[in-house]
Amino acid sequence: MVNPLLIWLIIGALLCSLEFIFPTAFMEFMLGMGAMAVAVIIYFIPSLDPNFQILLWLIFSSVAILVSRRFFTPKTTVRTLSDAAEAETITAIAPGQPGRILYEGSSWRARCADETMAIDAQETVYVVRREGTTLIVMPRHCLEP
Repeated sequence: MVNPLLIWLIIGALLCSLEFIFPTAFMEFMLGMGAMAVAVIIYFIPSLDPNFQILLWLIFSSVAILVSRRFFTPKTTVRTLSDAAEAETITAIAPGQPGRILYEGSSWRARCADETMAIDAQETVYVVRREGTTLIVMPRHCLEP
């Protein structure tokens, strides 16, 4: 009969080494580490039920994946809009409908903050906030005294 300790060590080594061949954001590596942890448990408790070994592997792997996400997930930088950022409408923005504006040299989808107001093309607007990839704008004449 094949030693379960050896089986779990081979599974762990295979999964860990597969991460170098097929990078999966440390998923395979963490599954391999879970198998190695089961091998350590089997070393101390050799008569462990095979079904319980699999359950332990699932638990160890899940915990390892969840913990690793905290350390290996790239930190996203939140870019805030500068105060009173000016832009210019490329297309007219109908009431409640999106249009296009030129903001910081790029074309952006935009909506008016006031859903009842229309904004003409080539009009200067202020970007008041961002919702996903849509900029919420107000015409200059509404914000200036």
